[in-house]
Amino acid sequence: MPTWYNRIAGHSLERLAALSDGIFAVAMTLLVLDIHAPALETVHNEQQLWQALAALSPRMLMYLMSFLTLGIFWTGQQTQFNYLSHADRHLTWIHIAFLASVSLMPFSTTLLAGFITFRTALLVYWGNILILGLVLFAGWRYARHTHLVKEDASLEIACAIERRIIIAQGLYAFGALLCLVNTYWSMAFIVLVQLNYAVAPRVRLLARL
Repeated sequence: MPTWYNRIAGHSLERLAALSDGIFAVAMTLLVLDIHAPALETVHNEQQLWQALAALSPRMLMYLMSFLTLGIFWTGQQTQFNYLSHADRHLTWIHIAFLASVSLMPFSTTLLAGFITFRTALLVYWGNILILGLVLFAGWRYARHTHLVKEDASLEIACAIERRIIIAQGLYAFGALLCLVNTYWSMAFIVLVQLNYAVAPRVRLLARL
């Protein structure tokens, strides 16, 4: 019966983590494929080579931004997995939706790299990040409400996971709003936010984010 199947489907956290690792690895690898070495026929001296490399700076910036983004979200997802006792069918599909957003990151990265001064391209990129955060938050909330979280996971830990997502999304939203002033300011702020979460500096104010 379908009811019984739904009860037993999607319980393996290990398989879900393995799928996640694979999709993250592919998405992070695809990011670099948008960066192409200068064509040999267009470079004839050192100055031309430097100029060609300088022309790649927007794509290099986007590679850095997106690699950090995916690294941060991979860490966030793995942190949640560490505190789950098991999964169920609904949680599995929530995380599959999360992975669908992960697989979109190479597209939104390429779009912004090609139209780096266009607000629409930056908003599409931010929209990708927003969906990642919303779905990851929904997955954790669902796990808490359906008692999929380990019994030894304290309330402080559960709230810390939710708070980190909410604050990060708020900072990303502020960064996206900066595109109304200048898209480069917006991207610079987003990179600073990412570096804060990736490096985790021992600064009291930043440590709370």
